[in-house]
Amino acid sequence: MKIRILRALRGPNYFHNNPVIYMMLDIGKLEYCPSDKVPNFKEKIEKILPSLYNHKCSIGEKGGFFERLIRGTWAGHIVEHVAIELQNLVGYEVRYGKTITLNEKGVYNLAYRYKNEKVGLRAGQMAVEIVESIFDGIDVDINTYLNELKELSKETEFGPSTQSIVNEAIKRNIPYTRLNQHSFVQFGRGINQRRIQATMTDQTSALGVEIAADKNRSKEILEKAGIPTPKGFKAQTIEKIKEYADKLGYPLVVKPLVGNHGRGVTSNIEDETQLEAAFILANKISNTVIVEKHLTGNDYRFLLVDKKLVAVAKREPAYVIGDGKKTISELIHQENLTEKRGEGHENMLTKISIDTDTLDVLAKQNLSIQSVLEKGQKVYLKSTSNISSGGTAEDVTDLVHPSNVKMAERIAKLVGLDIMGIDIIAKSVESPMTNENSGVIEVNAGPGFRMHLEPSSGKGRDIGKYVMDMLYPEGKEYNIPICAVTGTNGKTTTTRLIAHIITQMGKVVGLSSTDKVTVDGQLVAKGDYSGPGGASLAMQDPSVEYGVFEVARGGIIRRGMAFDKADVGVFLNVSNDHLGIDGIDDLDDLTRVKSTVVESVKENGVAVLNADDENVLSRVDRIKASKSFFSLDPENAHLSENLEDGGFNVTLDADNNIIIQTKTENIFVENVKNIPITFDGKATFNIKNALAAVAATYGLGVDLDTIRKGLNTFESDQNHSPGRMNFFDIDGLKVVVDYGHNPDAIKSTGKFLYEYTDGRKLRMAAGVGDRRTEDLLEFGEIIAKYSDYVIISDPSARTREVGATAGLVRQGIINGGFDPEMIDIEIDEDKAIARLLEMGRPGDLVILQVENIAKSIDHVLRFKKEKEQNK
Repeated sequence: MKIRILRALRGPNYFHNNPVIYMMLDIGKLEYCPSDKVPNFKEKIEKILPSLYNHKCSIGEKGGFFERLIRGTWAGHIVEHVAIELQNLVGYEVRYGKTITLNEKGVYNLAYRYKNEKVGLRAGQMAVEIVESIFDGIDVDINTYLNELKELSKETEFGPSTQSIVNEAIKRNIPYTRLNQHSFVQFGRGINQRRIQATMTDQTSALGVEIAADKNRSKEILEKAGIPTPKGFKAQTIEKIKEYADKLGYPLVVKPLVGNHGRGVTSNIEDETQLEAAFILANKISNTVIVEKHLTGNDYRFLLVDKKLVAVAKREPAYVIGDGKKTISELIHQENLTEKRGEGHENMLTKISIDTDTLDVLAKQNLSIQSVLEKGQKVYLKSTSNISSGGTAEDVTDLVHPSNVKMAERIAKLVGLDIMGIDIIAKSVESPMTNENSGVIEVNAGPGFRMHLEPSSGKGRDIGKYVMDMLYPEGKEYNIPICAVTGTNGKTTTTRLIAHIITQMGKVVGLSSTDKVTVDGQLVAKGDYSGPGGASLAMQDPSVEYGVFEVARGGIIRRGMAFDKADVGVFLNVSNDHLGIDGIDDLDDLTRVKSTVVESVKENGVAVLNADDENVLSRVDRIKASKSFFSLDPENAHLSENLEDGGFNVTLDADNNIIIQTKTENIFVENVKNIPITFDGKATFNIKNALAAVAATYGLGVDLDTIRKGLNTFESDQNHSPGRMNFFDIDGLKVVVDYGHNPDAIKSTGKFLYEYTDGRKLRMAAGVGDRRTEDLLEFGEIIAKYSDYVIISDPSARTREVGATAGLVRQGIINGGFDPEMIDIEIDEDKAIARLLEMGRPGDLVILQVENIAKSIDHVLRFKKEKEQNK
């Protein structure tokens, strides 16, 4: 078997409205060997993956998949189920899967759900290996595969603290975006976004972080506020440390001035020898160290979110309990094998390391790692209680005295952190803390949540809820209005027009389309961004108030959409284009792809639909949102039906006024002749785009005056809509630059352009190399109807040899009855443009159907300038 394509679709897509892994799989010779042709196939796979019994498959009940195996099913379908089950076995509960037979023999499209993208992709590769091995009679060690997936999961998942916040966002349907491979996460979109890095937020005070990091500075602030703290000093030399030790008296604590996670901290120092060793350890972390009085009592971590106390844990250093047989080293190894412990912050507890601190702590107890403890004997292994060094925690939140709650919340305000940890040594949290019975030994920015989420004992606390309450208090918006536009032709013009109308409200629009991404009109990225990448870029910008995104078929198929729901979706039309690519072979397939945009509109949103296009209308029943139909024909029956269903329509009246139809009234918008892109009402294709834009912006809640202003000020020029019907007058010679590159595009603009002037119509045409032969021939036939002379270029050969596409277009033009003498081929687009411009005379129209829009417009402008200079 061979995987031809394997990728993650991260949003609504052709296969499902949720993210899926997509695989195009060629099963090769196994096409002729379904499962019922292999002796004991069901028993073999059941032995390896018995939990496949839970897969109901099409039967609808447990054991259904095994029944399919007995009846006979193909390798692609089996791979789908194995990929799903591998994910389930490593902790990701996923269910959905689908296998589609393609026209090419033995080739299948597979789609299955995932929760961890890298795990989902690798599970697909593994599934192919496993299934092929079973067919070939090769033994499979499933644990090898599962162990690899578990390791991959550990490497790619968020840590427990960040995950708790993300989980809460998911509960609230707040979108989140992982901004790097670590814990940098964006919640919400555009202007309403919030960001975190682990447990620090975009509003965490930099000054507060600095205060927390400087232990002496934080200590001084707390002392002045009357907060109990242990007496201490800072120093940079061992001599000074010894001097302060004499003043304070043993036992002592030595720690770096700047540090975290307990690194470099030594507590309960009882003599000068231990003091010197502690200084050397702390000095490795920070040039300046602190020596302070060692407090006796329990170690508590207070956690505050939004300066409110939300959890308190009583911490213990890492320890082992003897069984009378094993050495301390063996007991540590045994403890580290438990599922609750992992490397670093990956699990709720950290594995216990044997380091210098461990050896020193044991030595103080006259023990070593080879010592065998009596049964039930408890021995501490670390000098600090940090979870990151293997410590444990007991939740005591409900026991905290109100006075201590107030003290902790005062500390949060004094330091100025929105999320902070406070480390306190005290006899108990159940009575008020004083200088005599307690002391704050440290405050922490970016504290870990592990000990509170799933303590070793006591009640777990849902810390993510408190963080999300702070980031998004009740009533605060987390999303921005999103409008998505799809169709075969007119997408770019309609997208730009919608964005232009919204900007008339003074709103910042993030726009993505076939040529660029802009924010507030400023270029963010140049190139074809009609896929999810462009929309994602726009939504990550914190100034964006509205998102308007062109959505092409390729992006939906290859990556899925960048957002799960839009407020308004626009479905313009469907015609022959890009067929025979990515398994999309006919108009029904293409319609289904593009319909993803309107099928994903929020239920309280608006789906804008072309009532004059039967392909668009074929998907209406799948749309959950309110509907708005647009049509050139006010008598279109679908309009009246939609009004009865409670929707609104946009159409024309007898005087060519654009009107919004509701059940109770017709609302005047503007006469089409006053809209520049309609060219005095002659460009029917742009009237349709204007109708769609009116419906979309009205659906977004834009007022009529703003809509009207936007329509009246949007020009079909290189500034507002480059490459879409851009006209130039060069001393009587008319030149139009347009991107139209498929049969319907030429058909819709043909009559308008042919009647634009009385002179010759000199056309540069270019097909696209990944189109089907029949589509290129049809493209040529239509060009023949609306041209007097044609030069064919080939700027986008793609899957064909250079020149092959031009040859097919030429044949199509001849098939259309065109004189072969009036056709030429110039592969280079720039040279083709130059030749046509030189041929043109006043009264002629040069039609440049271009691939490279910016370069072509520059060429025309240079030619115009030279003509003017040579007058």
